Amino acid sequence: MRTIVLGSGPMGRAVAAGLEGRGDDVTVLGRPRSTHPPGAFDGIDVVFDFSRGDGVLPNLASGLAGGCRRYVVGTTAWTAGPVKIGAILAQYGAAAVAAANFSPGVNMLARLVESASYLFGPLPAYDPYVVEWHRRGKADRPSGTALELSRRILAAHPGKARIADHARPGAAEADELEVSSVRAGSSPGMHVVGFDAPGETLELRLTARDRSAYVLGALAAADWLAEEPRRPGLHGFDEVVDQLVGLPGTDPSSAPLRRGTGRAGRRMDPVAVPMA
Repeated sequence: MRTIVLGSGPMGRAVAAGLEGRGDDVTVLGRPRSTHPPGAFDGIDVVFDFSRGDGVLPNLASGLAGGCRRYVVGTTAWTAGPVKIGAILAQYGAAAVAAANFSPGVNMLARLVESASYLFGPLPAYDPYVVEWHRRGKADRPSGTALELSRRILAAHPGKARIADHARPGAAEADELEVSSVRAGSSPGMHVVGFDAPGETLELRLTARDRSAYVLGALAAADWLAEEPRRPGLHGFDEVVDQLVGLPGTDPSSAPLRRGTGRAGRRMDPVAVPMA
């Protein structure tokens, strides 16, 4: 498979190492002052975008002009919204899998968080919260993964309506979700979702030891796109995981970003990537 990795940061380098480790042809492109020329994408099977939010739209435009129709997007904080990106992809008959985090474990954590929020919702004594810790050099806070976990809590929990505003002095309102970020040391990523009551606390925690799980998921997403023609537009990583674990598909018109394919059995081999 001929691939391009956009972004030469820690995640981009890790994905490139994973691709090289399994024998794929990979080219890593950094962050140009303007945009990548469309000719750079000629003959490319899959583009991995791990650049930055303001680069997603111009990267996609160049890739589509260059003929590539499959994308794996791990960049967060897009300046162009998912509706616009999805429409552009559909216009060209292209498909992309996008996720704040391609770790299968994080995907499972998000599903558990959604279920837990639904179950704890009728019990106001159990107050949900999110805590995430990443390396000191990580620029965004909260992380894209923390925002996705928060989104799932807010969607399932009847008592929470929005994320608490840390810039506002005073205590959070009762319907606000507390989300806290730590930036210290070299941690590749830790996320905790808890439900705290006067007598006990329940916590769901995922700690990354390195980036190998993220790479494993990103490569699985590329394989999923290449395996057969996919619906043009934007897909969530949930769809890839649904196939991997053998969950039945759903009506794509009712859940366009969470549609399983109804096919099981793809193997996810461990990948070795360097720490960064």
